[in-house]
Amino acid sequence: MNEIIEKEPVLIENLIYEIDGKEVMLDSDLAKLYHVETKRINEAVKNNAEKFPSRYSFVLTDEDKNNLWSKFSTANISNMSRVNPRVFTEQGVYMLATILKSKEATEVSIRIMDTFVKMRHYINYNKTFLPHKFLLLEEKVDNNTKRIDDLFDKFNPKDITKNYLFFEGEFYDAYSVLLNIFDKSKEEIIIIDNYAGKELLNILKKIDRKIIIISKNIDEILKKKYESQYSNITFINNSSFHDRFIIIDREKLYSCGASFKDLGKKCFAINEMKSQELIDSLLNRII
Repeated sequence: MNEIIEKEPVLIENLIYEIDGKEVMLDSDLAKLYHVETKRINEAVKNNAEKFPSRYSFVLTDEDKNNLWSKFSTANISNMSRVNPRVFTEQGVYMLATILKSKEATEVSIRIMDTFVKMRHYINYNKTFLPHKFLLLEEKVDNNTKRIDDLFDKFNPKDITKNYLFFEGEFYDAYSVLLNIFDKSKEEIIIIDNYAGKELLNILKKIDRKIIIISKNIDEILKKKYESQYSNITFINNSSFHDRFIIIDREKLYSCGASFKDLGKKCFAINEMKSQELIDSLLNRII
């Protein structure tokens, strides 16, 4: 018998739990999101065991299951099941989507990973800039006694989510936010980066918008090879800039503390600069 598919939209942040210091999701919750039976999730892992090391996915111990049930009485854990539930970390969710190979699984997995990123940024922000409130925040997030949305409202997330702080090694998170910024564009993306290179071009070649790259160190050979195959980028040589900037549709301006080829290598920040005057001033110097 097929498991019941919930008709009401599910807040993914309410389905992420912390077990032994790891943020994980239950196999049964993933099954509902993917609109498949839980057994299919576990069959995918069984048939591809080499792709799911313990840091990607593991079966809860009796103690873990009982602790989870005691802390989160609404957790989707069946007392009738003869086996303990399997859980997946963020990397495990991504791997699962590649195994299931469905459009729906891919779309849902992107939503899930974006939620992991949003929660991590929010906690990092409070840990760095609001240390006196972090212990209270961490306790509330861990226990999931209130929705993450309530916590966002409490600390004005509309301001927080426009500023991103990344720590060394957060490569995926950094590039995820960069792609989210590019996705905001409808017509045009202007990038100022003196070290724009192959890494950045590999991202931009898939974006079907007008793109302008301002740089003083454009590799002419790389530029010619790119232009022989793609036509979405205009390259402009300009040595007037030191910092990195992104201008979206000439309406939104972001500054970046690291060259786009080095995102995640060291601690840096991406910030939105809300000033049309600054945008117009930059545009007057490059266009």
